[in-house]
Amino acid sequence: MKLIRSISFVAAFVGVACSDSTAPNPAQQIDALPRALSEAENRVIAGSNDFAFDLFRTGNVDQHKANVFISPLSASMALGMTANGANGATYDEMRATLRLTGATREDVGAGYKSLITLLRGLDPQTNFTIANSIWYEQAFPFNASFLAESKQYFDAQVTPLDFRNPSAVGTINSWVNAATNNRIPKILESIDDAEVMFLVNAIYFKGSWQKRFDKSRTTNATFLAADGTTSTVPMMVRDAGVQGTFKPDYAAVDLPYGNSAFTMTVILPDGDIDAFAESFDQTKWNGLVSSLSDRDVAVYLPRFRMEWKRLLNSDLESMGMRLAFTNADFTRMSPRGLDLVITQVLQKTFVDVDEEGTEAAAVTSVGVGVTSAPGAFRADRPFMVVIRERFSGTILFIGKVAKLPA
Repeated sequence: MKLIRSISFVAAFVGVACSDSTAPNPAQQIDALPRALSEAENRVIAGSNDFAFDLFRTGNVDQHKANVFISPLSASMALGMTANGANGATYDEMRATLRLTGATREDVGAGYKSLITLLRGLDPQTNFTIANSIWYEQAFPFNASFLAESKQYFDAQVTPLDFRNPSAVGTINSWVNAATNNRIPKILESIDDAEVMFLVNAIYFKGSWQKRFDKSRTTNATFLAADGTTSTVPMMVRDAGVQGTFKPDYAAVDLPYGNSAFTMTVILPDGDIDAFAESFDQTKWNGLVSSLSDRDVAVYLPRFRMEWKRLLNSDLESMGMRLAFTNADFTRMSPRGLDLVITQVLQKTFVDVDEEGTEAAAVTSVGVGVTSAPGAFRADRPFMVVIRERFSGTILFIGKVAKLPA
C-alpha cells in the first residue's frame, strides 16, 4: 500500500471545542446504548444504511471529481413521511427504494419514531436535533388520518398555508432556518402553482472533538485534488492515538465527539476516489467498522467548510422509485391522491470542520403536486467521510471530498 498521507473530509454535523488537544471537561465515554434496539428500530436502521450507500453511489455517478455531501438519514425521514401517504405499487416502490421491504407500515412508523427519540438524547455534550414538518395548501383536501400519523410517528409540525400567498415561501424557509441554527437559510425559491404540499426534514449536529486539534499546530499544506490540481489548505494535526484500520486499498480513522456516541470516520482510498466510492457498500462498511482498532498514528486533517445541494429525483428513479414521480397513488394522503405526484426531492447540506469540532446541517424537502499504516494518517488527496451514531450504527451523513477549497 502506498504511504498514507493527509486526509480531508466533509460532514453534516456541527462541532465546537477548545484549541488545545484535550477537553477541559472531558465527557464520560459510553460503551453501549442506554437500551436495546427494538426490532422496528433495527429494520429502519438497516434499511436507512443500505439506502445511504445506494444513494451515495448513484448520485456520485454524474458528480465525478466533485465534492458530495449527502444526509441519507434526512432523505430517508422526508421520504418515509411521504411514503406513509402512498398506496399500492407506489408504496411498494418507495418502501423498496428506502430498503424497507418486508417491514409493515406500522413497523416503519414505529421504527422512525423511536429512533428519533433515541438519537436526540444520546450525548448531553453534543447538540443533535431532528425536526420534521408538513406544509400543505389549506384549500386542498388531505386526509386527517395521514396528518395525524405524521405527528404520531415523525413528531412532525403540520401547518396549513395559503400557497398562493407569497408569504408561504418565507414561512417554510423561516422554519428551515431555525431548525438548522441559521446554517441553511432556505430550501424553497418559490412554490409552483401545481404544488400542494411540502414534507421537510431538518437535521442539525454540533459536537466537540473528544480529542481536539491544537490550533497552534495548524499549518498550510498542499492538497492534491481528484482532477489533478493542487491547492493550499490549513492542515490540522493531532498526536498519535486513534481507532483506525489500514487495508490494501484504503486507510481509515474514527474520530469521536463528546461521549463517543457520535463519530466521524474518515476514509482515504489508495486509488481513484470515484471508483472506490462507487464500489463502497454496506458489506464493505461493516468490514471497515469491525476492523477498527487502536493505532499509534498521528492524524492530519484539512480544515474546511462546504455547502452542497442536489435535486435527488433522477437518483431515486434510478434506484427504483418511479411511480411516485409519474403515476402515483397517494390516496392515504388525500382523497385526490391519484392526482398527486412528487414534484421534487431537494437536499441542501452544510458542513464546517475545524480544530474545535464539526458543525453540520441538512434539509430535505419533498414537494408534492397535482399532475398535469505508517506513522501518520494524512489526508492531502481525495477521501470519503461517514458520520454515524456508533452504537446503533445509524449513518447520518456520507460524503466525498474531491477538491479543496470547497
